Amino acid sequence: MTANIIDGKQIAADLRASTKELVTEFINKYNNPPTLAVVLVGEDPASQVYVKTKTKMAKEIGMNVEDHFFEKTVVEKDLLDLIHNLNSNKDVNGILVQLPLPDHIDSRVIIDAIDPAKDVDGFHAINVGRNSIGGDLLKKTFTPCTPLGCYLMLKQHISDLKGMHAVIIGRSNIVGKPMAQLLLEESCTVSIVHSKTKNIEEMTKQGDIVVAAVGRPLMVKKDWIKPGAVVIDVGINRIDDPETGKTKLVGDVDYDGVAEVASAITPVPGGVGPMTIACLLKNTVDAALRQQG
Repeated sequence: MTANIIDGKQIAADLRASTKELVTEFINKYNNPPTLAVVLVGEDPASQVYVKTKTKMAKEIGMNVEDHFFEKTVVEKDLLDLIHNLNSNKDVNGILVQLPLPDHIDSRVIIDAIDPAKDVDGFHAINVGRNSIGGDLLKKTFTPCTPLGCYLMLKQHISDLKGMHAVIIGRSNIVGKPMAQLLLEESCTVSIVHSKTKNIEEMTKQGDIVVAAVGRPLMVKKDWIKPGAVVIDVGINRIDDPETGKTKLVGDVDYDGVAEVASAITPVPGGVGPMTIACLLKNTVDAALRQQG
């Protein structure tokens, strides 16, 4: 068996195209584009690249982006003052604070200062709670962008997820936990495994769906995967490549081996990453529309 490739680049391009149509309609009706405010603290190279890509793609579909950059020595009060100003600014529809923040700043305090109606990353405690409850509240909330992207890729590949056993590797607030809530809402049976799980290989092999989001390069091997399973690889890790003497990007999944037994798999790069940004743009436009009633 050779796994089908779930093309995150193409699915993300389609989502951006449909979001661009919404942006055009919004501008025609309200005379202003949806606006995303991005807050970046420090000079972490990966964060800088990520923010630059978000800004570029947002502008490509007609959105407006406000970039707010701070030195890593910024005090918490200055960040809170900015967020309060953005909350009260009616021209700003979405607010994104790029994580991680420096150690001297409490990320939870900063995230929970954002107006939940503008929390397009979906990390505010109110949005987390609404996602957990599910049902009609999902119409009023924002789902974190990476698990939402994983969910949309799964739904494109498998129209009916009911009764499937999903195994999620990793229990983070950013991916693992919200991913579990999305799949429970689809009536999947969900298991979360993590660093303290006993017999993690055997647990993972029970999954019809495996979502790997643990941040350990090439951790998930061929013998961890049930034949025919669908594998979503959230990991982005840079490792040395002895063949070229340079570095390369790999996921949490040993792609070459797992592709021999899985029915479908996301590549790294070109899988989950593009979907994360596309979902952020969609969340921002949804925020703008909700704010207009």
